[in-house]
Amino acid sequence: MTDADLCYTSATDLTVLIANGDLSPVELMRSTIDRIESLNPTLNAICTPTLEQAMDTARHAEAAIAANQPLGPLHGIPTTIKDLVFTRGVRTMMGSHIFADRVPDVDAVVVTRLNEAGAISLGKTTVPEFGWKGCSDSPLTGVSHNPWKHGMNAGGSSTGAAICAAAGIGPLHQGSDGAGSIRMPAAFCGVYGLKPSYGRVPSYPVGNNDQISHIGPITRTVTDAALMLNVMAGPDDRDPSSADERNVDYLADLNNGVAGWRVAYSPDLGYLPVDKEVAESVAKAAKTFEGLGAHVQEVDPGWGDPIDMEHFFWTANYAGNLGPHLEQWEEKMDPGLVLCIRDGADHLASDYVQMKQRRLDYHARVLEFFENYDLLLTPSLSVAAFPVERLIPEHWEQHSWDWLRWAGFSYPFNLTWLPAATCPSGFTRDGLPVGLQIVGGHRQDKKVLQASRAFETAQPWAQRRPIE
Repeated sequence: MTDADLCYTSATDLTVLIANGDLSPVELMRSTIDRIESLNPTLNAICTPTLEQAMDTARHAEAAIAANQPLGPLHGIPTTIKDLVFTRGVRTMMGSHIFADRVPDVDAVVVTRLNEAGAISLGKTTVPEFGWKGCSDSPLTGVSHNPWKHGMNAGGSSTGAAICAAAGIGPLHQGSDGAGSIRMPAAFCGVYGLKPSYGRVPSYPVGNNDQISHIGPITRTVTDAALMLNVMAGPDDRDPSSADERNVDYLADLNNGVAGWRVAYSPDLGYLPVDKEVAESVAKAAKTFEGLGAHVQEVDPGWGDPIDMEHFFWTANYAGNLGPHLEQWEEKMDPGLVLCIRDGADHLASDYVQMKQRRLDYHARVLEFFENYDLLLTPSLSVAAFPVERLIPEHWEQHSWDWLRWAGFSYPFNLTWLPAATCPSGFTRDGLPVGLQIVGGHRQDKKVLQASRAFETAQPWAQRRPIE
């Protein structure tokens, strides 16, 4: 097996090779580090590498095998942590000059769980400043590039995580998703991304983000995502909204298929424009579900356009959390983020309460829809990757900060806490990936994974490599 083949091997297969003694964690880590040192200067996916620490941990992992110690489910497997998530003793900068030198004294709960399962972190992955946009640059860490085409947007805010997954820099990558931040970069980079139900993976320290940000996996295969979710999911009392569902096995029944399922397909949710090549790819993917035995029906869900609600919450949260930093740091912040903050600064408390009621009403309409369907299929995004220096594709209506419209398929399912995944569904004529979004009803994460796996089996994608 070549080093490239090893680096593109799934975590599911790597765990078997390591457990059987056919692969050393040190050998795997050495190949992974070589790949980082070769590719990261160009891709800019890892902003704070922890490679010496990773190799030391790999040596300990190898010694544990030699001593016949119990092995965790991710023993020796390389992973990365998003730079919005706290890591004890390792910088957590959030893509911003404001926190360029911050070194937390606590690990986020997801970091602790991955470490305890035997995963080995390669470092922190790049994000746009405070994860505010779906584009792959920040004022602190610069531009991160799509591995399928240099100079193109790799998506945000789990930017580096998706780049690493696509480029074979480790198989497992932690992401988070407040408005599509797992699904956008995964779709742009041609990999699998799962936004679990809200609270499925607990958040600690708990962020003040109006309970829209979900923690989940970005991987090349569905099975790897289920394996990673097995480790990350489960309640934690420090997060008051964490789901009290214990000992769920997301790998179980993964290959059961979707025969007989009621599947809704909406090409535009009734209000969103979609580029032609994206629409064609996703329509073909929806047809695949018919071949898998599902009953597919094209629908307009009839929920209405929530974009003004999305604008309100997005700007209100950034204004409340970051507005106090403007006086000192505005000149070193992303200009679009500054405008977003200023737009949210004038919201009244009474406006916020009224908009919360609109969100509750919207949530009720969406859940009622899923009483009649097992799944909803949509495009993951309205566009394929576009030049990284742009906030909005050139052929779209322009705005000083509002990138949300071209990612409009994402945010509705953050507002409603529903599980949603993106699967690679094809490529544009320019060789850029297109994503199919699969959405499940309330707490139906396993259905989303099963449907993703069925689609992956029918239309495999993991063999495609942007970089050898």
